[in-house]
Amino acid sequence: MKIHHAFVNQRKAQLELVTRSGKSYPFPFAKLTPRPSSRDRLVSAYVDRELGNEAVTYTLASGAEGSVHIDHALEYNQEPKYLAELLAHKLTVEAAKRVVSCGLSRRELARRLQTSVPQLYRLLDPTNTRKSLSQLVSLLQVLDCDVDLVVKPRRAA
Repeated sequence: MKIHHAFVNQRKAQLELVTRSGKSYPFPFAKLTPRPSSRDRLVSAYVDRELGNEAVTYTLASGAEGSVHIDHALEYNQEPKYLAELLAHKLTVEAAKRVVSCGLSRRELARRLQTSVPQLYRLLDPTNTRKSLSQLVSLLQVLDCDVDLVVKPRRAA
């Protein structure tokens, strides 16, 4: 996801990252490293082209610089699509570990999943985000794993 604009909101003490779709993601100064303070204020922020327009670099009055990647803002704002991709990535990494230790061939795994070997490789690729959670759960079940989703209330801040 690319960042289109970045704004410094001193009143709310936050950076506001605006994506190309127009959606804004606030990110508080308290989460920045280095952290702005009343003695070392945040003076500027810009979308960093060197970081592929996926991060904002900011400068403090002291000259110290830091960057915030869009992934940090998405995680802070609990963006549902991002969290779903993160969950799929975790399941993929776990499945890949278990495939190595299970002793079954790739062909046998593909047969049990009723799919092709290339599709199995795509399913095990952590960079591939175009897979469903049901496919990953099916793979983990073939690998003799139970997958439980735990929903719990957030801790009070």
